[in-house]
Amino acid sequence: MKAVINNTNPENTPPTRAIKRLERDVLRMGALVEQSFRLSHQALFARDLTAAEELPRLDKKIDRFYRQIESDCTSIITLQAPTAQDLRCLSAFMQLVRDLERIGDYAKDLAEIAIKIFPYPPHASLPEIALMSNNAQAMLATSLLALADLDEINGRRLKYLDDDVDHAYNQLYHTLAHQKDVPGVIEPILLLTLAIRCLERMADHATNIGQRVAYIVTGQR
Repeated sequence: MKAVINNTNPENTPPTRAIKRLERDVLRMGALVEQSFRLSHQALFARDLTAAEELPRLDKKIDRFYRQIESDCTSIITLQAPTAQDLRCLSAFMQLVRDLERIGDYAKDLAEIAIKIFPYPPHASLPEIALMSNNAQAMLATSLLALADLDEINGRRLKYLDDDVDHAYNQLYHTLAHQKDVPGVIEPILLLTLAIRCLERMADHATNIGQRVAYIVTGQR
């Protein structure tokens, strides 16, 4: 992982050491969010309720990371006289972990949807929704790789990947909203509509992470 700041003697600068620790914590939090996303996918599309039951435990870990990283950023800003470049990193981290925390929340929501939809027969749109989920997961992985490598190009590329997820959302929403002659109750359709909204928002937050990485590297929003 590249260092986020350049300093003539970085190892002897307290803010620099603290920011390196923050980098590691953010990536550890990101790994937990990736795991929660994979489990929610498994719960919804493989009908694996055991995976769904794991999500609340993971979400608590993610929330603890979020609170700790936010607190650490605030402490560095107020107590360690960081440089302007340090402040840029800390500002980005505070926003970035919020994006990660929201993706974790949406993963937990997807697991709850998986539990509620389990009694119903699989819907015909599930393969398309699964593809949308795979694309959103790939975006999250790309955003975290961009963060680890401080790769501005990969970070900015996410907004183009997000267009594919948005297109899938629009198509699936139209399919679900205009379905006619629905046998029985409409709860499965409502649940799947909520699911694709969660996925669309998860992709948006992954895009945000990429933009924040670009800001760390260039200082430009």
